[in-house]
Amino acid sequence: MKYIEHGKGGGPECMTLAEGPVPQPAPGQILIEVVCAGVNRPDCLQRSGRYPPPPDASPVLGLEVAGRVKAVGEGVTEWKVGAGVTALTPGGGYAEYCVAAASHALPIPDGMDYATAAALPETWFTVWANLVDLGRLKQGERLLVHGGSSGIGLVAIQLAKHLGVECLVTVGSEEKATFCREVGAAHAINYRTQDFAEEVKRITGGTGVDVILDMVGAPYLQRNLASLRRDGRLVIVAFLEGSKGEADLMPVMIKRLTITGSTMRPRTLAEKTAIRDALAANIWPALSRGELLPHLYARFPLAQAAEAHRLMESSKHIGKIVLEVRPQ
Repeated sequence: MKYIEHGKGGGPECMTLAEGPVPQPAPGQILIEVVCAGVNRPDCLQRSGRYPPPPDASPVLGLEVAGRVKAVGEGVTEWKVGAGVTALTPGGGYAEYCVAAASHALPIPDGMDYATAAALPETWFTVWANLVDLGRLKQGERLLVHGGSSGIGLVAIQLAKHLGVECLVTVGSEEKATFCREVGAAHAINYRTQDFAEEVKRITGGTGVDVILDMVGAPYLQRNLASLRRDGRLVIVAFLEGSKGEADLMPVMIKRLTITGSTMRPRTLAEKTAIRDALAANIWPALSRGELLPHLYARFPLAQAAEAHRLMESSKHIGKIVLEVRPQ
């Protein structure tokens, strides 16, 4: 099969198209004939050597795919050969074939193409686990999402709307602010021209928000704590601007705040399966109705994975970037 090799790592130019053996599904796994693969920030981190894969995962980049079941491993009864699936993978997505746990796959929603389906798993697994499971987000609350125009951010906006939550976002341009409001954000704050903490205070009448989804990291910590209301929850999913810094933690005690966070890749098979089941019950029916759809900003052939990474790292995109591995 053809796949993307990144050698010892480095900049986007280190990625090249290579050929290697087709992986075989172990018990409980399925082999997917990949049609499209999603591109995500963790892929860029792994390529540059800052996010090594788990010991039992494929060293090939790629955490989400959509395609057709080519073969099933021992004990798999949930999927049949030929079924259209989209799946969260521990690695291996930038390839013509990829293995995934059968219990981490979901059917292609009704009427959806493979490119759109490939943009679903990583963002929806991440947002659901962090906002619903860890953040305990519920109807009637207020949510602040940093990086509102990212793939994660747009899904968070849609989930908030789906749950009956008022959503505020931070973005880096007026174009992105307009897009986020069109998707469902009640307020979009341009962090380049406004202090988000002051804007949150103004918008909420000084009460603050219930939950913050943060992917920026340490530079935002103090203002995040100031922006939370009593019993608020700060959920961290990335450190795009660094993980180390100093902060006054007194607001945590005074307002009984919770600070938490997670990464998806190290979670256990059972934990990811539970998230898959929650998405199947609560989100996939809406996707099949044509709701909660991701925004595809760009598609690249597999051989142009380097260009996809350059776009991802530029932060000029809105929504998702997808690799087209084979004709749909």
